[in-house]
Amino acid sequence: MSNAPLMPKATAVWLVENTALSFDQIAEFAKLHPLEVKAIADGDAAQGIKGLDPIQTGQLTRDEIEKGEADTGYKLKLADRRVRVPEQKTKRGPRYTPVSRRQDRPNAILWLIRNHPELKDSQIMRLVGTTKSTIQGIRDRTHWNAATLSPLDPVTLGLCSQIDLDFAVQKAARKAGRGIAPDVEPVRTLIPAAASVAAEAPAQGDSQPPKPRKPDEEEYDADSVFAKLKGLKAPSENE
Repeated sequence: MSNAPLMPKATAVWLVENTALSFDQIAEFAKLHPLEVKAIADGDAAQGIKGLDPIQTGQLTRDEIEKGEADTGYKLKLADRRVRVPEQKTKRGPRYTPVSRRQDRPNAILWLIRNHPELKDSQIMRLVGTTKSTIQGIRDRTHWNAATLSPLDPVTLGLCSQIDLDFAVQKAARKAGRGIAPDVEPVRTLIPAAASVAAEAPAQGDSQPPKPRKPDEEEYDADSVFAKLKGLKAPSENE
């Protein structure tokens, strides 16, 4: 709890012994239960704990305590720390490998070296939980058991997950500039109607050329056709 004092029980012991604050006020400030503060006052709890002065540690001021003693409903406020301690980030070390699987690590390292040469030693160390000297010995064939090693998939051996392996391989490929872009099919779009009409329509001022006439087609004159019909004699009644 960020708003709780350091060593809350020891602080509560000191406040019970040296101030006239109520149990609820001390419990609120120390983030304890009021009954626990009452047990401290009765001697039933925290018997071997030495009281910690919150004024000396800079967690409370004398004025703040006097305000609380004058008003039982007043809530004590934790003083701002004068020194800001930066949070220390723990470095991620090599992955822990069970004892039963440690004998399989050289085989997994050999598999990674052969199948994924783009991986760095630091990535292999995180994947299978080994050391750089072991990786270098397997690369140079100077490992004490190099003659009997056989490449085995670390995922099958249970030394790492497939997701971790894929992520490490993709990261190494990106850094090496060998990332493979997925095949993307060209996007086909419809041609606008105006563009298609403009492409098919002839230019302004141009007349469409006449369609070529087939060789078996003949031109017929209406007058000649009627003249031929008149020249034909009507059949007789005997016929």
